[in-house]
Amino acid sequence: MRIRLAHTTDAAAVNELLHQLGYPQDGTATTATRIQAWGDDLSSAAYAADADGDVLGLVAVHICPFFERTGAWGRIVALIVSDQARGQGVGGQLVTAAELFATSRGCVRMEVTSGDRRQDAHEFYRRRGYLDQTGRSSRFLRGFNDTSPS
Repeated sequence: MRIRLAHTTDAAAVNELLHQLGYPQDGTATTATRIQAWGDDLSSAAYAADADGDVLGLVAVHICPFFERTGAWGRIVALIVSDQARGQGVGGQLVTAAELFATSRGCVRMEVTSGDRRQDAHEFYRRRGYLDQTGRSSRFLRGFNDTSPS
């Protein structure tokens, strides 16, 4: 298995991964456009875990500059590992790729959010040294005519 930048040709596989995670997609063209946008943005990257042409997982990472101080932080926007590949180190390799992308751009911190019901994912992040901020900060959302699921 190798970790590589995601390609627009991965759109169908990415759609399947997102569906497994509970996020059905509109179609491969829309996903391909998103993958391309991430590839074109110097502050973002999407990496795929590729095993002989099969995409086993994906991580998307974005760099955000601090405003209140010098430096930046990285945010894992999405991490998905296929049902059949979980527990085999794929997620760890994808997170490492995201962290390397972030640190190569001067990030001093990495952030990830995970749904309350995803307890296995929470343990995964804890094992990697991520600190649970539950009770220390809150997340607030406001949609702007967005019809997609929250």
